[in-house]
This record gives sequence, structure tokens and C-alpha cells, in this order.
Amino acid sequence: MVLDAEGIRRALMRMAHEILERNRGARDLMLVGIRTRGVPLAERLAANIAAIEGEPVPVGALDIGLYRDDLARRPFVPLQGTHVPQSVEGLAVVLVDDVLYTGRTVRAALDALSDLGRPRCIQLAVLVDRGHRELPIRADYVGKNLPTAPGDDVVVHLQETDGEDAVLVVRAGEGPA
Repeated sequence: MVLDAEGIRRALMRMAHEILERNRGARDLMLVGIRTRGVPLAERLAANIAAIEGEPVPVGALDIGLYRDDLARRPFVPLQGTHVPQSVEGLAVVLVDDVLYTGRTVRAALDALSDLGRPRCIQLAVLVDRGHRELPIRADYVGKNLPTAPGDDVVVHLQETDGEDAVLVVRAGEGPA
């Protein structure tokens, strides 16, 4: 285990402060979580931002299923749908995901988001950056940089989806580390 519930809480609070500092507050800001685990992380970040600023931040959910470049190779997964509470036009949109690895999920999310309008800027927040990028994508806000081997697997569990908060590394050929 590399992050427990308290470690995740601290990382998300720090990231919320960083988002506010870079954007000079919460005005004209929207958080958009990439389904599945990016959505509860976006909601937690929004709650932290609201607690700090006293101002709510809209949160959306982005389903990138039809934008993936490996769509034909993956098993069928039913779409969960995209929902944004307002237009993204002119806003600073922070895409939120659990793990940044090759960058392909983020590329798909950028394509999906561009179909919703033209934000003023798009930033990326991830709980874990594990390296091994295949595309020139870098996160603006990172909860934990976690060097891994390409065969390793980073598993994120969240209370909302899995009943517990934890980040685990499963080493290639082993059980959870």
C-alpha cells in the first residue's frame, strides 16, 4: 500500500490548494472527473475547494468510452454517460483522474471535452502519476508521483466505488505490495 485513506485525504487537500492558487480562486472553475474513479475524486476536490473558498465549484463527469484509441481491442463496457452541469465555454476546466500512465486516457478525455465546447484552459489533476508516458502529456496537479515498472499495476480503491480508500502497487508477477 502506497497511500491509505489519510494519505489520499492529505493529497487531495494539497491539490485543492494548488488548484486555487494557480487559478486565483474558484471563479470560472469547473472540475470534470473521468469515469469511473475520476468522478469521486473530482467531487472530493470540489468539496475541499468549497471548504477553503466558501464557494461551490461545479463538477461534471466525462465518459470517454467512444473516444478511446483501443476501442476495437477492448471488451464491451456499457457507457455511463457524460454530464456537465453547465457550458464549459470560457471556464478553466480541471480534468481529474485516478492514475496517469501512458497518457492515452487523457488524450481521449481531451477529445471528448472538446466536443462540449471551448474552455479557456484545461488542466489535469491525478491522484497518482506512475510515469511511462506514450504521449506528451503531463499533469498540472499530482497527489503522488510513483515510479513503477511497466509490468506493475497501480490499483486505486475509493470508498465511493470500492468501499475503502487505498492505492496499491501490484508488482509484475506478485501480489499487492
